Amino acid sequence: MQETAVQITTTSPKGQVVIPQSIREHMKIDSGTKFAVYGRGDTIIFKRMSLPTVKDFERLASFGKTFATKKGIKEEDVLKDD
Repeated sequence: MQETAVQITTTSPKGQVVIPQSIREHMKIDSGTKFAVYGRGDTIIFKRMSLPTVKDFERLASFGKTFATKKGIKEEDVLKDD
C-alpha cells in the first residue's frame, strides 16, 4: 500500500478536523466512519473503529457457553434473581 504525502488541515470553530480527500480515498474513509481518538503532548492519533460482525458475536456466545459448561454454570444460575 502506497503512503500518502503529509498534508495540512485546520480545525473549525467547533473543533472539527477535515481529513484531506486524497487520504480519505486512499484509506477508504466514508461519511460516518467512526474513530477512536487519543491525544498526548502535541500528537493526536485517529484509529478507525469497526463494528463486530454477527459472526464475531456468535463466536463470543459460543465461547461463553463452552466456558459456562466447563465451570458447571447452568442457565438458571445466570437468570435467577438474588
